[in-house]
Amino acid sequence: MPQIFPKWSNTAVKILPIVILGIGAFVVFVFWYWFSPLNLDVGYRPQQPIPFSHKLHTSDLQIDCMYCHGFSESTPYAGVPSTGTCMNCHEHQANKNSLKLAELMRSWNGGGADGTAIPWVRVHKIPDYAYFDHSAHVSAGVGCVSCHGQVNEMEVVRQVEPLSMEWCLSCHRDPARKLRPVNEVTNMDYHQSDAYKRMAEERARSLNAPTVSCSGCHR
Repeated sequence: MPQIFPKWSNTAVKILPIVILGIGAFVVFVFWYWFSPLNLDVGYRPQQPIPFSHKLHTSDLQIDCMYCHGFSESTPYAGVPSTGTCMNCHEHQANKNSLKLAELMRSWNGGGADGTAIPWVRVHKIPDYAYFDHSAHVSAGVGCVSCHGQVNEMEVVRQVEPLSMEWCLSCHRDPARKLRPVNEVTNMDYHQSDAYKRMAEERARSLNAPTVSCSGCHR
């Protein structure tokens, strides 16, 4: 009786499981990395309506983060400064007709003290199905740089952390390494000393332990 399958089919049967496992591993990698916040979100740097330089304002002019994002101390949202906040300084400058300030002046002249809102494009955003409170983190002593990176060195703000669930949990499981004195929250160059690290460990235990349960963030 003649053979139904050719001889090479014996080799194919041995190789096929390896090929299937390889394809499966590739598919898993594609979804794990290419469809993850680490690849899709990190580096996001949208064009803003005004070429605002964080480096100029926070590093060169030494304007504290809380002057513009004061809501982060008392509410879940950091917010963006109103036109009036910007004009507290720019109203006293001579170059009001600068093209870089055209959108700011249009906003200011179009609606009085609060102005017509400038359409800033949000850079950092936690998904709507996850609860996040800025004030809880700021009051605990989590520095701005921990989530937003060295914005004091950025001409254009970009996202430097994935803000993924695993990234958040890595901090919640060991919060002491991210804590600092509350008055150093906006200090971009703060480095945790060994002495304060021990204090932070004690402080982390005294605070309400950051939740790592599903209900803590998905309410």
